[in-house]
Amino acid sequence: QVQLVESGGGLVQAGGSLRLSCAASGGTWRHYTMGWFRQAPGKEREFVAAISWGGGTTYYASSVKGRFTISRDNSKNTLFLQMNSLKPEDTALYYCAVSGAPMTSKLQDFGSWGQGTQVTVSS
Repeated sequence: QVQLVESGGGLVQAGGSLRLSCAASGGTWRHYTMGWFRQAPGKEREFVAAISWGGGTTYYASSVKGRFTISRDNSKNTLFLQMNSLKPEDTALYYCAVSGAPMTSKLQDFGSWGQGTQVTVSS
């Protein structure tokens, strides 16, 4: 079973940047598709970005494409999300998760959720 711990969230002004990290332990983490999701108060959890196990394929939600970059360092068991040009609507609790499926954005395909890291963007 893979355990995931997110970090790097915080308070930033609109237009600013943050880099989220997700440290993985246990299981065969390198063989999984990894993803970032977010959940704002009163809203459902939504897909943000995903990356294949080798890092060669990425996929983004249209709302973040061109502003966010997902990457992974398998040698350090770490997943990243570089977030630039942040907007107030990006405010949410951000989660990382793993999937045994090929590249996917479906919530139900992911498991082993971390506890989340809060991102707050002020206007």
